[in-house]
Amino acid sequence: MEIELGFMWETFLVALSGIPVTLKLTFVTLLISTPLAFFMALGKLMDHKISSKVIGFYVSFVRGTPIVLQILFFYSLLPTALNYFFKNVLHSGYNVFAWNPIIYAYTVFSLNTIAVLSEVFRSALLTVNAGQLEAAMSIGETKFQAYTRIIIPQALVAALPNIGNTTVSLLKNTSLAYMMTVKDITALAKIEAAIGYNYIEAYLVILMIYVLLCTVVQLIFRFAENVLSVYKKRIEVIPCLK
Repeated sequence: MEIELGFMWETFLVALSGIPVTLKLTFVTLLISTPLAFFMALGKLMDHKISSKVIGFYVSFVRGTPIVLQILFFYSLLPTALNYFFKNVLHSGYNVFAWNPIIYAYTVFSLNTIAVLSEVFRSALLTVNAGQLEAAMSIGETKFQAYTRIIIPQALVAALPNIGNTTVSLLKNTSLAYMMTVKDITALAKIEAAIGYNYIEAYLVILMIYVLLCTVVQLIFRFAENVLSVYKKRIEVIPCLK
């Protein structure tokens, strides 16, 4: 087996143009997922009989099914069912298959990330001493102020390492967006490889790019952890919040 270095370099340059799409998929997914996951975590902690069970079922179901199956459902089965519904039930000429494929990618990755982040936020909120809420309210803070100024900031500091891990996992999962015809890094590299069947070189290029991207993301979160650790130390020296 002979590796064509010239082809690898050309494919590397082509695949680099897919980085904005990959980063957009990651960023928009996090933007959609983070607030929804946080409110789901709060809903689970409130221990409401119905909402807790619904949220628990959702998290278990999404985390218990392979993301590939989720992609096949949302990109293949669901559009086919919707198309049948529009044409045969509503007698409408609306074309479901005309949707931008990136919409399906946002949907799949967001639903998956919400389930993961909700557990991250829930466990982080549980690390904060419950007595801090009472201490804050005893000095005149409202419950909302106590959460926004004391509880949530501490929880986010505790959650940051796991948020970083989730972001890296999401970034890697976006490599499956090619299954939804999204032209990301993987799709562009595979298109180049199809010309001369140089798939080994293409996969090596994909590997290198994702290793570089994931390393950068990890360094960013490590820097953020070091910055927020200063806040954590300040909180720990406040007697009334212990």
